[in-house]
Amino acid sequence: MTKEKPDLLHQQGTDSDFGKELVLYNDEINTFDFVIEALVDICGLNPLQAEQITLIVHYKGKSGVKSGSLTELKPPYNAMTDRGLTVSIE
Repeated sequence: MTKEKPDLLHQQGTDSDFGKELVLYNDEINTFDFVIEALVDICGLNPLQAEQITLIVHYKGKSGVKSGSLTELKPPYNAMTDRGLTVSIE
């Protein structure tokens, strides 16, 4: 008896969606230090990674921060919005 592999292409729209990304957007309110601290605390990045992402966001307007399923990204999304950061899950 063989097991069928799950059809990952047709699971879009489910809570376990793969290939999602937490995206951070630039704003004129939060300081570099505040954003770096949030990325370290919430996403578990090291300070250098957090600083690099913050610079990308500053110059490009947005940057991916973390990838995973919708279920995995919802807690950091909520924590970042609670701190006043502008983020989305795409």
